[in-house]
Amino acid sequence: MPDLPLPERPLSDRTMIEISHVSRSYGAFKALDDASLTIREGEFFSLLGPSGCGKTTLLRMIAGFDNPTTGTIAIDGQPMEGIPANRRPTNMVFQSYAIFPHLNVEQNVAYGLKRLKLGATEERRRVEEALAQVSLTGLGKRGANELSGGQRQRVALARALVMRPKVLLLDEPLSALDKKLREQMQVELRRLQQAVGITFILVTHDQYEALAMSDRIAVMFGGRITQVASPKEIYQRPVNRQVADFLGGMNFVKAEIVEENGASIVVDTLGFGRVRTDKPPAFTRNGGSATLGIRPERLRVLWDDATSKFEVAGRVVERHYFGEITHLIVEIPGLEKPLSVTETNDFGADDIPVGSAVRLAYDPDALVALAD
Repeated sequence: MPDLPLPERPLSDRTMIEISHVSRSYGAFKALDDASLTIREGEFFSLLGPSGCGKTTLLRMIAGFDNPTTGTIAIDGQPMEGIPANRRPTNMVFQSYAIFPHLNVEQNVAYGLKRLKLGATEERRRVEEALAQVSLTGLGKRGANELSGGQRQRVALARALVMRPKVLLLDEPLSALDKKLREQMQVELRRLQQAVGITFILVTHDQYEALAMSDRIAVMFGGRITQVASPKEIYQRPVNRQVADFLGGMNFVKAEIVEENGASIVVDTLGFGRVRTDKPPAFTRNGGSATLGIRPERLRVLWDDATSKFEVAGRVVERHYFGEITHLIVEIPGLEKPLSVTETNDFGADDIPVGSAVRLAYDPDALVALAD
């Protein structure tokens, strides 16, 4: 994989995968419920959600390992109904990597090429190209049992890429790695995808992994797709409380609706006063009440004599140190639950004693209305 950062490849408007009203039932259990998605050529797309939400079921149906109960899947304009996995323009990297222990690195990578009957010279050229793409040049003769976890993951990637698929499917491929190597491989996977320019579809339950690598994310719960958007939009403008709570920490604040006007509402809160905010697409009025959310990092401790046009006062009831950051739990008069505040430690948040009075600055735009 390249050592230097690559410029972001502009996304194509061309559709690579079209998923239309796909459901999958196993007896009375519905694993996937009316899923519809359009994934573009060259896009890094993530299916994100908790265990059992249907994301792996959907990935397996794209791959051809399972079939929809209802609905259709098309890849590069071609309907996939009746087309087996080995005839689809896809390849998959599994969570277990599935490296053949009796073969060396280049034999593992070349395994799928045998059925293409390319000839020894072309086969060797493609294997060397694939190994170079994943930074394994010179390790072709190494045995499978001599590889580290990160190297095994790269071999699995090379074995998939050597087949030159139109779509690479990734089923939680980093879950077996330790934290530091996992974060390194997230960066390298994104660089690899930008370099080769093919469509990647990642299944993960790790919110930060999806946010770090994806062009767009589909968040799934209970077999249904809840929101599809860019990482920034999903994180900053979640459509409902369920998405907000799953993607990172979120403070929830009860409010009373004062005014509803088109795409916005005005609400009164006991802690933050009167706030105008945009309505999310799925917002439906539930009487006169509403729920607002604000991320912990959008609250800032005001030090000494600093002031802000928008601030709330409270008392620190808990403090949790995480090295570069500290989480403060701050009790605010009028709020049912204390606020979680994330501060970097270069300003001394780690030295604020529990019981201290603090003032918190906030941006009203950071308070977002959430559908229940």
